[in-house]
Amino acid sequence: MENGGSKGDVPEDANDHCPGTQSEEAGKADSCAGCPNQQICATAPKGPDPDLVAIAERMATVKHKILVLSGKGGVGKSTFSAQLSFALAEMDHQVGLLDIDICGPSIPKMLGLEGQDIHQSNLGWSPIYVEANLGVMSIGFMLPNPDDAVIWRGPRKNGLIKQFLKDVDWGEIDYLVVDAPPGTSDEHISIVQYLQATEVDGAIIVTTPQQVSLIDVRKEINFCKKVGVPVLGVVENMSGLRQAFTDLKFVKPGPAGETDATEWAMNYIKEKAPELLSVMACSEVFDSSKGGAEKMCHEMGVPFLGKVPMDPQLCKAAEEGRSCFADQRCSASAPALKSIIDKLIKTK
Repeated sequence: MENGGSKGDVPEDANDHCPGTQSEEAGKADSCAGCPNQQICATAPKGPDPDLVAIAERMATVKHKILVLSGKGGVGKSTFSAQLSFALAEMDHQVGLLDIDICGPSIPKMLGLEGQDIHQSNLGWSPIYVEANLGVMSIGFMLPNPDDAVIWRGPRKNGLIKQFLKDVDWGEIDYLVVDAPPGTSDEHISIVQYLQATEVDGAIIVTTPQQVSLIDVRKEINFCKKVGVPVLGVVENMSGLRQAFTDLKFVKPGPAGETDATEWAMNYIKEKAPELLSVMACSEVFDSSKGGAEKMCHEMGVPFLGKVPMDPQLCKAAEEGRSCFADQRCSASAPALKSIIDKLIKTK
């Protein structure tokens, strides 16, 4: 789709030759006829947004800004954002984690902060702190009931994202990690537009190995290229199942259905093949026969950061709101994540 607006101010569903939401012709040009955004564009205030100055001032105390994106939902993007934030904090960096997934905020759960409330001071909204050097902000802290659905159209979502950027008092921090929802829509256009004058370091894009995910992730990479956000690299998450042999469950099929055979199998292995107890069980869950994310990165000219296996212990850490680096339980996934994060830090 070809449009005439500047990068970041053209809605994804706009007509061809859109003049851009900030143009004086927005909502009035001939090309706007029939566009679903026509009425909003025609009535919205034009010209420089005064709030962008306030955002730039707030972001002046943030050294690095990293977006975590994906074109596909359910690929583990929020899990990666949470563990990236934990890792950076454990490296003694001052870290902020901003959740802009307005309709599906999972960051409070993954940081162990459910039930917390936002407090305000004369400096603005105070983040909720996991540790003294790891603060979090999410709409999840604002819902009276965690089961409440957020049924908002684009302008209201955009307004809250702007308020997060303008009013949250992060203080002097080294990294702001922004966890975005999947896709290339309102939230993504807004975060790029609001931060365009504050030097965003770039985006980490998360995918799974199969083509169903990569098809949409290619769109996300092209979105970044179009709006001028550098792609720091792509992470292939859930890259095969890896699990300690001792964590496996066994079943015995029969005419009446399956019966649990775990105890019998483990006792048999301990007696007959105890060396198996120290190995890792591996299985390809998603089809990666087409080359996965690494091949896609080569084709699209973006860095490939690495693979993270599907690790049930990492899933458990996310459910319990804790770092996978705090102990040895995530032995399959933690080293892979650490390698990716080290590579990212060296790049920056």
